[in-house]
Amino acid sequence: MSLRGLVGRWVKFNAVGAMGIVVQLGALAVLAGPVGMHYLVATGLAVEIAVLHNFFWHERWTWMERTRRAPELRLLVGRLLRFHLSNGLVSILGNLVLMRLLVGQFGLHYMVANVLSIAACSLANFLLSDLFVFRAAGQ
Repeated sequence: MSLRGLVGRWVKFNAVGAMGIVVQLGALAVLAGPVGMHYLVATGLAVEIAVLHNFFWHERWTWMERTRRAPELRLLVGRLLRFHLSNGLVSILGNLVLMRLLVGQFGLHYMVANVLSIAACSLANFLLSDLFVFRAAGQ
């Protein structure tokens, strides 16, 4: 892939990520606020909601040239499992560990801490998506 293509994909990845941030922060605000969940439980659920949201958009937009060739249900399920094993795991564990540190140890507000946690996990998630989840045919 050319540098231009990689940069274009990075831009798409971050656009989807920006939408996912809104989804995650909205879910966190509702779950930790009015619902009254502990911030760590609310974070885990909010991340899972965002992971599913992001998978859908990456499947249909970010890596669509790779996924159009493979519309079979078993391949879709395989990508979803790989996405959860990579991006989901990085996002959930990374967010929980960083939230515990930033909120529990440093006293940051959970919304600010969550934005910082999301940013910290972003590059790892892009690389895992490009090289593992939505890998090109034959890789």
